[in-house]
Amino acid sequence: MSPDDNSGKESNEKKKSNNAEVEKLLQKAYEPARLAKIYHPFYEGKIEVVPKCPIHDFNDFAIWYTPGVAEPCKIINKDPEEAYHQTNKWNNVAVVTDGTRVLGLGDIGPEAGLPVMEGKALLFKYLGGVDAFPICLNTKDPEKIIETVKLLQPSFGGINLEDISQPKCFRILEKLRVECEIPVWHDDQQGTAAIVTSGVINAVKLAGKKLNEVKIVLNGAGAANIATARVLTVAGADLKNLVMLDSKGVLHPGRSDIDKVAWKEKWWIATESNKEGLTGHLDEAIKGADVLVAASKPGPGTIKPDSIRLMADDAIVFPVANPIPEIWPWEAKEAGALVIGTGRSDFPNQVNNSLGFPGIFRGALDIKAKTITDEMCVAASKELAKIAEDKGLTPEYIIPNMDEWEVFPREAVAVALKGIEQDVARIKHSKQELFEKAEAMIKRAREQTKCLMSQGFIKPFPKA
Repeated sequence: MSPDDNSGKESNEKKKSNNAEVEKLLQKAYEPARLAKIYHPFYEGKIEVVPKCPIHDFNDFAIWYTPGVAEPCKIINKDPEEAYHQTNKWNNVAVVTDGTRVLGLGDIGPEAGLPVMEGKALLFKYLGGVDAFPICLNTKDPEKIIETVKLLQPSFGGINLEDISQPKCFRILEKLRVECEIPVWHDDQQGTAAIVTSGVINAVKLAGKKLNEVKIVLNGAGAANIATARVLTVAGADLKNLVMLDSKGVLHPGRSDIDKVAWKEKWWIATESNKEGLTGHLDEAIKGADVLVAASKPGPGTIKPDSIRLMADDAIVFPVANPIPEIWPWEAKEAGALVIGTGRSDFPNQVNNSLGFPGIFRGALDIKAKTITDEMCVAASKELAKIAEDKGLTPEYIIPNMDEWEVFPREAVAVALKGIEQDVARIKHSKQELFEKAEAMIKRAREQTKCLMSQGFIKPFPKA
């Protein structure tokens, strides 16, 4: 056998091995979807309401309901702020959607969005100790959504907007943040932005670069990336070094197709970013870029490895679309990326909102905040980054994992302290008091779940 024959045989063997490895990775990536179809109907939902007060016998209902309940009612009638002390309002969050932009599935309606909102409520409780309620609205009218949220305020300490299409999501959030007396948060905007910013802070540091100097390409001009651009600049990135693309290409002042009124946030990016005056599509924008944040069409194959090869050395790639990232992590790595983060928990560096909203709301609720500012978001981003940095940054660990319990109380404290500093808190606590409160609430939620499982009130998984 000639040397060339040996070389060809080795090449074929390597190709087979690579194909087998990719097949395993693909199987792992699609496994959660397979199991979800089995488990969701088995449990008939993921959350329920349980009592938090003791019930020794039926006489106790005279305290918790009529006639005793009239007394806290009268107290609240004299001072509505007492609702924060006499009821669970202080820990209640509404998860509100119209179902017009659910995950990567698009406009599938409020009923079809309910499993996502229930999942959100589950994460709120287990990770943040927050009592969250899915509220799926049968309207697409932004004014009706705004009015409904305002009407819900008496029952809730905060509102989490979810999966609402753009551009109306910008107007809804903007108006509600001004007109509501409780925090209103759009997780697809502020939540994604806070976590992406945290990941970028550490990834840039790991690459030996500076946040205010790197070129950042944002592929996708939806709610997530527009908010990410805003929060990144609050954190220290230079807006002029950002380049954003929508489905028609790079945003720049010469884009006559952008409605400056309906899409004012997109127009702001078009006029204030992109100092090089780039035009064209991704391959033109990405040349020499240090960071790529893709929040666009779910993959696979939305972004090609050849595009990643155009980036600067030690490139940072965050394809965060769900349920499938725009490019598989192993493809980005093979193309030369140093750090890759996705929105999924089954790959390293999960750049996912789940790291943010439970702790951020925990902090906001614990100070009975009136709003959640962008600076409070950045405080969460920086604390997340610090937690990972304290443990040692690597290309596969630039952001904490959800199973690191200290993430959420530490994040809550950072958010609460910033809220107190900015004078948006109704009550003020010390750093130690805030940590103990957050820790206790989160521990309680987790221990409750373990107890329900051990006692059989939560059934074990069915065979799958």
